[in-house]
Amino acid sequence: MQNMEEMMKAAQEAAAKIQQQMSDAQVKLDNIEVEGSAGGGLVKVRASARGRIIGVSIDDSLVKPEEKTILEDLVTAAFNDARDKADRTAGEHMAEMQKGMGLPPGFNLPGMG
Repeated sequence: MQNMEEMMKAAQEAAAKIQQQMSDAQVKLDNIEVEGSAGGGLVKVRASARGRIIGVSIDDSLVKPEEKTILEDLVTAAFNDARDKADRTAGEHMAEMQKGMGLPPGFNLPGMG
């Protein structure tokens, strides 16, 4: 019975370690910044690798009432560009972390996506 208790304790410790690594990875991803752009750089959106929008930059030449719809479309496109880059960056980071844990590629732990 001692062996089973030792195995359970080791499994619990391993699970706690993985949970801490996951938490650390989420914090790290929130500190990695990506930038999406649209309209040749006239509109830019900065986001964390977790997808949190940090800021939006709009070139002064676009701030004209008659171009409001164009501006809104460019902001949407820039946001989507930033989100795509954030998703790729997060996926690459998580794949590296999984590889470091010895998990097979594509193995999905809760909270990893």
